Amino acid sequence: MDIVTTHKNMDFDALASTIAATVLYPGTVAAIPKTINPNVKAFLSIHKDLFDLLDCGDIDLDKVKKLIVVDTNGWNRLDRLEKLKKKENLEIVLWDHHSVKGSIAAAWSCQESMGANITLMIRAIRKQELSLTPMQATLFLAGLYEDTGNLTFPGVHAEDAYAAGYLLEQGADLNMLNTFLRPAYGEKQKDVLFKMLQQAKREKMNGYTVSFSTVNIKEHVDSLAIVVRMFRDILNVDAAFGIFMNQKNNRCVVIGRSNADSIDVGTIMRGLGGGGHPGAGSVMLSQINPDAVKAMIVELLTGNNRSSVQISDLMSFPVFTVSSHTTMGEVAEILKEKGCTGIPVVEDEKLVGIISRRDFRKIKKESQLSAPVKAFMATQVVTIDPGKSPQQAARLMVKHDVGRLPVIENGKIIGIITRSDSMRYFYDLLPD
Repeated sequence: MDIVTTHKNMDFDALASTIAATVLYPGTVAAIPKTINPNVKAFLSIHKDLFDLLDCGDIDLDKVKKLIVVDTNGWNRLDRLEKLKKKENLEIVLWDHHSVKGSIAAAWSCQESMGANITLMIRAIRKQELSLTPMQATLFLAGLYEDTGNLTFPGVHAEDAYAAGYLLEQGADLNMLNTFLRPAYGEKQKDVLFKMLQQAKREKMNGYTVSFSTVNIKEHVDSLAIVVRMFRDILNVDAAFGIFMNQKNNRCVVIGRSNADSIDVGTIMRGLGGGGHPGAGSVMLSQINPDAVKAMIVELLTGNNRSSVQISDLMSFPVFTVSSHTTMGEVAEILKEKGCTGIPVVEDEKLVGIISRRDFRKIKKESQLSAPVKAFMATQVVTIDPGKSPQQAARLMVKHDVGRLPVIENGKIIGIITRSDSMRYFYDLLPD
């Protein structure tokens, strides 16, 4: 028997990828986990007869010769399939859009960063010129839209948009998507959100605004991810983390949502043993204090995650400077030779000004080229600390309309970050 399966708490991208695997690998049995997201459960309650699905618990694992895993790469995220981990001569195929390597060692894999996992599988379906039914196209588009926030999340790639267009060509029904992608939000969710907002605090970390909220939950509440997203949007923070404690079973569910490119929630959650995407992630923990959970997330945010990229990582150094007595003519030659647009002016190792090409507009006659730079330089210099973030640098440059920021530590200039440095970071143009 060949089976395909996906992660616990199956969402639309996971279900779509599971069905796509049955298209790519005819004869494969789709084995779905016991825990399913509420909107997926609602979809399957109506359309289950259209798809041949088995519960993972109903699979005779001794008969499994080939295992196809989609939308995850960790054994701990699969449902009741631990026995297969040690099975000899088991062929494993992996389809996953999470770039971080997991615990599943596959004989063949397609693991590539993408907004939605189904996008990778649509690529193969198109290459093999396989046909899709309108219902399959609709399900696949639901998975793509849900995982990419209708193509608005930071991790979206151009190929995700191309895949969406292809699925619309195959007859995907947008009206059906609007019905099943609408989040479940009722009294229980409203109560949890109210409790989160009551204790909400906005904290500054590396130039980002982050909020944490811990809520004790006495019974099961669906759609907590929707609540965390609403919490983030209401507070208007870059990232939000909900820590939900169930005192009955002493379990803790942590859900994070981010709309900042450099706060990779998925990476943070993987650091805690969970998983997710750059904009969304979760983890379930046992026997743990919620304060310790927050401390671990803060540590990952500020020290061990790519969100901790700082100005010191991007700045140029050593910095070429001139003294305040350098003539404007000499500065003009330096700017031309160095190919830069501005130079810091330093006296006794202290920054006293900035001279830029823009300041040369003040020169009205040639004789002024012999004047010292201190007569034309800008003395109100906007600076930045090395521990600040690229986002803060960009905001300062926009606010003050400057093209460079001297980096100051202990009163001394140690580097400089330019508008070009910032843009190269944001558009991922930094050299490997």
